[in-house]
Amino acid sequence: MWLAAAAPSLARRLLFLGPPPPPLLLLLLSRSSRCRRRLHSLGLAAMPEKRPFERLPADVCPINYSLCLKPDLLDFTFEGKLEASAQVRQATNQIVMNCADIDIITASYVPEGDEVPRPGIEPRLLSVKARSPNHWTARESPTDCVFRCFDNRKQFSDNFEIHATGFNYQNEDEKVTLSFPSTLQPGTGTLKIDFVGELNDKMKGFYRSKYTTPSGEVRYAAVTQFEATDARRAFPCWDEPAIKATFDISLVVPKDRVALSNMNVIDRKPYPDDENVVEVKFARTPVMSTYLVAFVVGEYDFVETRSKDGVCVRVYTPVGKAEQGKFALEVAAKTLPFYKDYFNVPYPLPKIDLIAIADFAAGAMENWGLVTYRETALLIDPKNSCSSSRQWVALVVGHELAHQWFGNLVTMEWWTHLWLNEGFASWIEYLCVDHCFPEYDIWTQFVSADYTRAQELDALDNSHPIEVSVGHPSEVDEIFDAISYSKGASVIRMLHDYIGDKDFKKGMNMYLTKFQQKNAATEDLWESLENASGKPIAAVMNTWTKQMGFPLIYVEAEQIEDDRLLRLSQRKFCASGPYVGEDCPQWMVPITISTSEDSSHAKMKILMDKPEMNVVLKDVKPDQWVKLNLGTVGFYRTQYSSAMLESLLPGIRDLSLPPVDRLGLQNDLFSLARAGIISTVEVLKVMEAFVNEPNYTVWSDLSCNLGILSTLLSHTDFYEEIQEFVKDVFSPIGERLGWDPKPGEGHLDALLRGLVLGKLGKAGHKATLEEARRRFKDHVEGKQILSADLRSPVYLTVLKHGDGTTLDIMLKLHKQADMQEEKNRIERVLGATLSPELIQKVLTFALSEEVRPQDTVSVIGGVAGGSKHGRKAAWKFIKDNWEELYNRYQGGFLISRLIKLSVEGFAVDKMAGEVKAFFESHPAPSAERTIQQCCENILLNAAWLKRDAESIHQYLLQRKASPPTA
Repeated sequence: MWLAAAAPSLARRLLFLGPPPPPLLLLLLSRSSRCRRRLHSLGLAAMPEKRPFERLPADVCPINYSLCLKPDLLDFTFEGKLEASAQVRQATNQIVMNCADIDIITASYVPEGDEVPRPGIEPRLLSVKARSPNHWTARESPTDCVFRCFDNRKQFSDNFEIHATGFNYQNEDEKVTLSFPSTLQPGTGTLKIDFVGELNDKMKGFYRSKYTTPSGEVRYAAVTQFEATDARRAFPCWDEPAIKATFDISLVVPKDRVALSNMNVIDRKPYPDDENVVEVKFARTPVMSTYLVAFVVGEYDFVETRSKDGVCVRVYTPVGKAEQGKFALEVAAKTLPFYKDYFNVPYPLPKIDLIAIADFAAGAMENWGLVTYRETALLIDPKNSCSSSRQWVALVVGHELAHQWFGNLVTMEWWTHLWLNEGFASWIEYLCVDHCFPEYDIWTQFVSADYTRAQELDALDNSHPIEVSVGHPSEVDEIFDAISYSKGASVIRMLHDYIGDKDFKKGMNMYLTKFQQKNAATEDLWESLENASGKPIAAVMNTWTKQMGFPLIYVEAEQIEDDRLLRLSQRKFCASGPYVGEDCPQWMVPITISTSEDSSHAKMKILMDKPEMNVVLKDVKPDQWVKLNLGTVGFYRTQYSSAMLESLLPGIRDLSLPPVDRLGLQNDLFSLARAGIISTVEVLKVMEAFVNEPNYTVWSDLSCNLGILSTLLSHTDFYEEIQEFVKDVFSPIGERLGWDPKPGEGHLDALLRGLVLGKLGKAGHKATLEEARRRFKDHVEGKQILSADLRSPVYLTVLKHGDGTTLDIMLKLHKQADMQEEKNRIERVLGATLSPELIQKVLTFALSEEVRPQDTVSVIGGVAGGSKHGRKAAWKFIKDNWEELYNRYQGGFLISRLIKLSVEGFAVDKMAGEVKAFFESHPAPSAERTIQQCCENILLNAAWLKRDAESIHQYLLQRKASPPTA
């Protein structure tokens, strides 16, 4: 599953200057201790105790589900019939399954052959009708039962049917226990269940998705989202990833609707009771987990092709928008053969469908053979889609199709190993896009988008290991985060570099071949890669997956004749300052070392498997620089001695350091400043050295870090001074780029232009603001339509410096937009408006029918990130509307994202207490860890502001008095 992209401004970074002298170190340790004491005083240092939970008993398990569903697209209900072929492994008189928000009408078990109860005459329940306790009325009892006496001997035959005598719903654990009047003997049989449910509006389970037809009529599709634990909302099942079975799915649907499921259609026939309805039957699936089952009923067009391996590939779009599916179709048709060749395992299904869903919480979901997407993650309009949207679609398609092998063919044994699915797919999507679109320079972008984002989160005391014990379903959604995805991807990237591509591919083939159609754990992958490479993979990787955090590598150098001696040491990196614990965690760290003699190749590779290590580099001249972590591949931060850092900084100005290493150096310094290890002023001075920088991703990282600093300084009275600094840094590159594309420019130039103009416009750069207003006016009047790549920066600029009329025009453009990408583009920048009155108008708009449910989060988050007043207004809005927001997003990752975007920018100690107190009285179980992390970040922001605000202010004033020369 691809989580919808977080705002780039959330990606934070880290690295280091020289070792502090002892008095300063003592001060830093003191500060770090004070911050941790503050965490403890607020009760933020540890997660609450986990709720007790037991997995399903193993006495009965499914072999095949024969499932027929009949959704009602007007009343938003569905009827279901399930006949599950099951294996009774040990005698029992009950069957425990997962079930949520479903009313079971009848249930019975038919044993095969002689596996029937001993004959006798006794009263039995012939049928049971029951409602789940949530649906009882004041006059109803839990069961409405019809008792009859019958002679078991008359039923003693191959079709003997044992009717359930009761259903015990355990709503908190989302289980139901079916009780039977006699013991079910070991062997096989068929479990029959009739049930009804609701097509809910929560974007999980079997739910309804609102769309508008080309004629303007509002209609609904019936769609699914089952990961992690929501198949149980569509049909009673054994909803655990290790309990695999095959599926025979039938859908009874209006004859004018498209019906899709994991497999190809094998029969479509009129439904006996209604001439306007048809029954669509799909081929039997391979053995698979319940969370990968999918079905869609709605109105769609499609484009199709065949991959070079003969797989039928279709992209389903809203009616009339088939053209917008062609880019994703092209990517998918290239991607399937790439993965088939990389894994040396063929795609196992006859078809793959990719479909755009109007209301969709995640970015996409890898259902086997039927991958569901947000419209913005799949549809590309050749004229109106921007370059970043094309790149995002390519990455998301690459991610989800990787899951068809890694996750679907071989599935994690339990959610503890979620990172196996998501971390791997989040890494290989970049490998795939680099293959399809080498001009994207996508691996440099990986460092900014994933690597540094993971380190930001993993430096917190309230982070978690990659492998985290998961029990109750409410805990699963919490680990769909930057640790499972981005840190998982980063350590896989490091591992791939450590092993080498040849042995890595060999190990992947061994793993997929051995465990296909089965389940696996992290250790199984390590074993395959170890066998392929001969390296101690498990020993190395256990230090990265079983403990949270990552190391800071401190390095100092000494020239000895023609050689360079490096002294290395490692300690855990903490966002609050130097690690102060007695038992410091240790990692086995693959380290690469390069020099200025050849900056793009490693002079030496070592495995640092101890706290301290000395390394001698042969034939390194005194005037050559030495750098650790070539390509920013190792998942660690580097702190250089002052002399080593001084020798590296000229490589930023003259571009002799590769782009990804320039990015890493700046990023690490910024994080050191956030942690209080160096002064923020030192980082600002380094940022000014990027005057000649041409690389988009380096600028993107700089922009992100300056955005973080701007948010921090919005709590001061010298916010405008930091905006002047931003203008000084970005003006030269803005002048070089200009507003219009030049001959020979490509994808990255378009991304860079949009980034720079948006940064300058938001900061109030006069020439940029004037040109943005002129172009916006021409766009609105239809004289000259803005190119897709310029719309976001122009919209942002005119809103930030506009009035109520500007906002009204933007809302009108939103209403007129036919493409969801354009609507989202506008929604993301609405929060830039500064007037308190207009901010309130935007917040009200966020919960209106004009905004799709999944996009409300980005509108509110945009307000919180737009200004100091916006942050306060967004937090108040969330508190005032908590019941509605929680009801909409409860149990999903969107509630965590809403909280994170809305409160993390605060920088006052008391706000951490206020946030904590609110959520103690308004629990959000699936967001508990996020709340802890947000409160910790608020305290860290407050400490940073107290520590560095005055020195930053003085530096900015000095610059103003004596502007630096380029």
